[in-house]
Amino acid sequence: MPIEFKNVTKQFSNTLVVDDLSLEIDDGEFVVLLGPSGCGKTTTLRMLAGLENATSGDILINGARVNDVPTQHRDLAMVFQSYALYPHMSIAENIGYPLRVRKVDKSEQQHRVKRVARLLEIEPLLDRKPKQLSGGERQRVALARAIIREPRAYLMDEPLSNLDARLRVQMRGELKRLQHQLKTTTIYVTHDQAEAMTLAHRVAVMRKGKLQQFDAPMTIYERPANRFVAEFVGSPSMNIVAGRSEGDQFVGPNFSLQLPEAHVAGEVLLGIRPEHLKTSVTPVAEAIEATVYVTELMGNETFVFLNVGETRLIARAAADFRAELETKVWIMFDQEKLHFFDAKSEVRLN
Repeated sequence: MPIEFKNVTKQFSNTLVVDDLSLEIDDGEFVVLLGPSGCGKTTTLRMLAGLENATSGDILINGARVNDVPTQHRDLAMVFQSYALYPHMSIAENIGYPLRVRKVDKSEQQHRVKRVARLLEIEPLLDRKPKQLSGGERQRVALARAIIREPRAYLMDEPLSNLDARLRVQMRGELKRLQHQLKTTTIYVTHDQAEAMTLAHRVAVMRKGKLQQFDAPMTIYERPANRFVAEFVGSPSMNIVAGRSEGDQFVGPNFSLQLPEAHVAGEVLLGIRPEHLKTSVTPVAEAIEATVYVTELMGNETFVFLNVGETRLIARAAADFRAELETKVWIMFDQEKLHFFDAKSEVRLN
């Protein structure tokens, strides 16, 4: 079911929460609204659900304007951060509740509950009560209750944030598999970039109510539209160094760098991701000398925090990289992976 936001704005008293949002979501697409707390992503979801009214602009579902359509008539299913299960009901009753409200025939209810439980691999849990389930199992039940309605679209507001790290990874995989099977339009809100990168067909990055970039996850990672997107997407964050472009040279506060081609002269921000910053413990011709500030051993890789004068950089090194604090190392920039942003507007230049 295609969904569209046309110049949608939401204002609470004097606070602009969503600012002129325009977004087209294709039928069957999994779109993630990504951004820090307070960026307007949950409010956007709530406006689509009908739980908040848009101050201005139009919200369309399958081409029809729904701004004035009551929530119950929009045929959307929401999955919240809290599981919101009824403690006195069995799991089967919890899952089937939306059908009971709609007065669906009992035998049809039972058939659909079993089918959805099979899909989510929770059939053995149907006779239990919510208090007997783990967090991951409760979240599956909450998903099952949304799926059983067979709505036009699913709206998910940080549904995995209450789970531990291992379960979050497991449930990400389950969500991706489910959406692939159901092929139902899904809009998913999160501040977790790992969820956005792994789940989405396209990601809408938001900041202070404004859409920053709407694109495929790898496009956002490889060609961020501005400095905010560059630093928000990616862990560790992209290195950003302020300096000047002078022909085919970048002149930073503590080092200069030969560029593969000439750029327009002026104040710029140079960006490079940690994995594109190579580190050597032995001198390399034309490499930049740096000092190890601290290292973080991550098991499968090592994060190396470096000082080049007053400039702090982060490099992603191999798991066996070892260097004592305050020792000298040499760093090389991957010339094919440099990003340039305007120093004032912070918009991408290359």
